[in-house]
Amino acid sequence: MYARTTTVHGSPAKIDEGIRYVRDQVMPTVEQMDGCIGLSMLTDRDSGRCIVTTAWESEQAMRDSAEGVRDSRARAAEVLDGDQPEVAEWEMALVHRVRPADAGACTRVIWGRRDAGPMDDARDVMRTRILPQVEQVPGFCSVSMLTDPASGRVATAVTYESRAAMDAANERGQALRAEFSQAAGMEITEVAGFDLSIAHLRVPELV
Repeated sequence: MYARTTTVHGSPAKIDEGIRYVRDQVMPTVEQMDGCIGLSMLTDRDSGRCIVTTAWESEQAMRDSAEGVRDSRARAAEVLDGDQPEVAEWEMALVHRVRPADAGACTRVIWGRRDAGPMDDARDVMRTRILPQVEQVPGFCSVSMLTDPASGRVATAVTYESRAAMDAANERGQALRAEFSQAAGMEITEVAGFDLSIAHLRVPELV
C-alpha cells in the first residue's frame, strides 16, 4: 500500500475553512478514484500547517490519481491562503491501531532520514522494539510508518486520544524516538504535533 501527502503552509485563520473544503469537496472526489483507501487531514492551528494524506492500494493507483487531484490540491492551497503545496509519495511500511481516533484526537509526526535503500530493518525495529512499548502509553490510539527508500526519508505518525494524552506522552516519546533512531541508523529531522481533523483512512492493519 502507498500514500501521498500534501502539505500546505496556510493561514491559521483559514484552518476551519480548509477542513470543510477537504471534508466536503476533496474527500468525496478522491474516494471515488480507483484504489483509494481513504484520507486524513492534520492541522496545526498555531502555524497554519496542514497535511492531507491519501492512501492507495497500489503504487499504480496512486500514480493514476495524480492528474485527478491536481486541481483540488491547488484549490485547497487557495482556500487555506497558503503557499505552493509540497507533495510526497510513500510506501506504507506499518499501520497499527489499538483504538479508534475519535473527536479530539491529536497526532505527533516524527520525520527522519537515513541513507537511501531498503527500509525493512527500520520497519522491523519499529514492529518488534518500539510498538510493544508505545502500546503501553496511556491514550495511545495508533501508529503509521511511511517510508521512501529512494530518498531515505521516513515519517511516523503516532495518534493519541487527546491533546492532553499526547502532551503527557512527550517524555516517553523522546526516549522511544532516541531508541528507534539509534537502532535504525536514522537522524530525526523534525517532530511536530497536530490536531487530527479528518480521520478517514481505511488502511488495514499492516505489521
